[in-house]
Amino acid sequence: MHVLSWHQVQNEAQLGEALKQVKEAGLIPAEQVRLCVVCAGAEWIWKHVQALFPQARQVLDYSHCAQYLHRVAKAHYGPSVQALEWVEATMTRLYLGKVGQVLGGLKRMQAQSDEAANAIANCWDYLDEHRGRTAYQKLRRGGYPLGSGGIESSNKFICHVRLKRSGAWWYEANSQHMLALRCAKDNGTLDQMFVHYQQQLRETSE
Repeated sequence: MHVLSWHQVQNEAQLGEALKQVKEAGLIPAEQVRLCVVCAGAEWIWKHVQALFPQARQVLDYSHCAQYLHRVAKAHYGPSVQALEWVEATMTRLYLGKVGQVLGGLKRMQAQSDEAANAIANCWDYLDEHRGRTAYQKLRRGGYPLGSGGIESSNKFICHVRLKRSGAWWYEANSQHMLALRCAKDNGTLDQMFVHYQQQLRETSE
């Protein structure tokens, strides 16, 4: 179940503060749900997740793994059938939770160019760093999502339908306020938001 959405472009400090506010507000009933966090590979995101929600199951977004592997295939094999076959076979190994085999295969690849060597090295480092978040076969058996597609689809209806209407344009500050309202509505926290807003108004008027 998708229990929370928010949609903002944030730096590390802003993300950490936002997650802290989410936890302190009790918006996620951690004692009632199996919490799963799906993210890309940015270590600063995982740092905040681990600090605030240590019990959450951490999942490296499967589609982000695919992007790294496609870069390797393009650099190493070029635009060829062999490149597609390699990506499909490697993604299947990942899907079956065999990240060790994938890492071993990358290690054995003989790069024919600096571009290929860099792509292979980056992909190996990426998967090795997050290998504990790639047990995709066990995750599937446990009913956990492997990617953020479901959440992104929800955000499409929560956010994009409202903001990307034909002819619509926004100042950045105004769009952030509208997104906050839309997310609060879907999260069931709209009343809390207005109480907080009224409290801020009283404090500034005193």
